Amino acid sequence: MSKTKAAGTSKLGRDSNPQYLGVKLYAGQTANPGMIIIKQRGTKFLPGKNVKRGRDDTLYAMQKGIIKFTEKRIKKFDGNQRRAKIVSVE
Repeated sequence: MSKTKAAGTSKLGRDSNPQYLGVKLYAGQTANPGMIIIKQRGTKFLPGKNVKRGRDDTLYAMQKGIIKFTEKRIKKFDGNQRRAKIVSVE
């Protein structure tokens, strides 16, 4: 007798690859131009000085320097406030 079915075996159970999101370089570390600092979905962190945001919301360094994280209150158009985390390279 055969151990497997002749036809129609299930090919389910596959999983997609992980997205590898999150902070890649932390405060106090040095960044070179083009190095990815944060991979994110949406704008959880905002770009500051010498940092640009890519098309997929990835933050990357524009100049060589030390990474710094700060918080700032941002007022929205409807009057609500949000505490935004800002990443800069100094």
